[in-house]
Amino acid sequence: MSEKKRKWFWILIACGVIILFLLMLTSSILNIGERLRGLHAFVEYGFYILCALLNWFLIINPVRIVVFSPSLSITTTLECDSAKAHKIYKSVTKNILNNETLSITEEERGALDTYTNYAELRQALNLVMSGSIKKEVNRIIVRNAKTVMLSTAISQNSKLDMFSVISVNLKMIKEIVVACGFRPDFKNLSKLTLNVASTALIAEGLESLKMEDILPTQTINSLSNVPFLKPILSSVVQGVTNALLTIRIGLVTRGYLFTNSKNVSKNSIRAEAFKDALILLPTVIGEVLAFFPSKVVKLFSKEKEEKETVFKEKKSLVTE
Repeated sequence: MSEKKRKWFWILIACGVIILFLLMLTSSILNIGERLRGLHAFVEYGFYILCALLNWFLIINPVRIVVFSPSLSITTTLECDSAKAHKIYKSVTKNILNNETLSITEEERGALDTYTNYAELRQALNLVMSGSIKKEVNRIIVRNAKTVMLSTAISQNSKLDMFSVISVNLKMIKEIVVACGFRPDFKNLSKLTLNVASTALIAEGLESLKMEDILPTQTINSLSNVPFLKPILSSVVQGVTNALLTIRIGLVTRGYLFTNSKNVSKNSIRAEAFKDALILLPTVIGEVLAFFPSKVVKLFSKEKEEKETVFKEKKSLVTE
């Protein structure tokens, strides 16, 4: 199969997946709308309006931003020295400097502003891509993986898990593309679409996973003696698994953006992404587990401050 035919093959597959997802989403919305019709017609219409707004902000707008971003092919080593490559390097430099949300060091900004030839520009881009931008992309991946882990662990609803995984992963891909200033080509975008779809289906299937399927019988019997431990452990397993898959999608996106597809195989990108995902996963789990204690501490601290304030006010009134 030629490269052009292979490209269109992946695009058609991705379009089919998107159409299937839209049909599933529309069916779910219509089913809920029919139930709400029994309450009042305005409740049904309000629900449809809310769904339309959510679809725009969570799905359609991120996809629009990604698709209409410039498509550039850039290597992490930036070795190419053709006229076309020079044009690409200048476009990337412009996007980086115009991105107000991206924090790059003064050294990196100075290197991008003061280059005198394309050799210096390549060196400056290599510095920025492997420095500030890579760190920013990693922060985006960790932040969205935390969101997926929390939402899927708490929701306990397969359909909600699937849609939350899709929306968060689309948001993550959009944020990575905006941070870098360009998107992967349509072929790699199609593969990312399949990755997101498969991750969403796994998230839906994890809801029916029972602890008996993955743990020995003796362990299950021991857990049964502890109240609420089995459902809590099941939720944690779902959240961690979905977080790992989300991290992998983010790292594959980074690989497609930073790596020239002609020089590096897709298998190596996916293998490297999975290895890096295992490295980032403990960070995500640690930050999520630290989230709840900090919130509890803040809650009790706030209540304590309010009580002390009330006590001081009463004391001042008595003194007066």
